[in-house]
Amino acid sequence: MDISISDVTVHIDEHLTPDRRLQIEKELRALNGVISVHNPDDRPHLAVIGFNPAHASSGAILSTLRRQGVNAELIGL
Repeated sequence: MDISISDVTVHIDEHLTPDRRLQIEKELRALNGVISVHNPDDRPHLAVIGFNPAHASSGAILSTLRRQGVNAELIGL
């Protein structure tokens, strides 16, 4: 079985507390097709999200962030 994996880098505009970042990571991981979320402590404004493009999209990821009240944009497309 072949699974395609894509990733997208997201820039988060505001400063989020560690608890808020964890909550957002959980929301992203709950999306169908999202495989991984990496939001390092030393670069809290950047998140790299790995996903299966057959089941998720960068637009859906960004929409999820915005529904959570996070000002963010996709970078490195």
